[in-house]
Amino acid sequence: MSRLVVDEAGWVTGVRHVPSPNFDCRPEGEQPTLLVLHAISLPPGEFGGNDVLALFGNALDPARHPYFSTIHTLRVSAHFFIRRDGEVVQLVSCNARAWHAGVSCWQGRERCNDFSIGVELEGCDEEPFEPAQYASLQELVSALLQHYPLSHLAGHSEIAPGRKTDPGPFFAWEKIAALPLLRI
Repeated sequence: MSRLVVDEAGWVTGVRHVPSPNFDCRPEGEQPTLLVLHAISLPPGEFGGNDVLALFGNALDPARHPYFSTIHTLRVSAHFFIRRDGEVVQLVSCNARAWHAGVSCWQGRERCNDFSIGVELEGCDEEPFEPAQYASLQELVSALLQHYPLSHLAGHSEIAPGRKTDPGPFFAWEKIAALPLLRI
């Protein structure tokens, strides 16, 4: 039995909450039907620390790393961030529209933020993800499926081809194949 439960406000109990200001309302009557997987590391290729959370909270220090001066003004978020050790951090209520997909299209529908839940995994295109991340992702998705009509699963690269590459070549899709979500 999962320790994670989604409440009526769209927040998951049993995970850490670090609210991001980067969200707005979904279109009226819209429910999330798509789960989008991402990968992020800040600085690129480095894990740990709080730089990803700082980015999603509009508090990234541009002087801390040269790369940060190019992204510190971005206003982005995701619903969840799964660290290398499997810790799940929720940033935006699943009832709200997080700003994770950008210009995107899934099965002919544009603006994937309108109808998706975004999960960022701490990772990059050059390294495998950790077993703890897959375990946490499985548990999280199981909880989300109890509350939302999620029916499809896609990588950021699939909804923004040519623009994004994440979750990248080292993401082992077969490790989450048991999830009852369609990948087309």
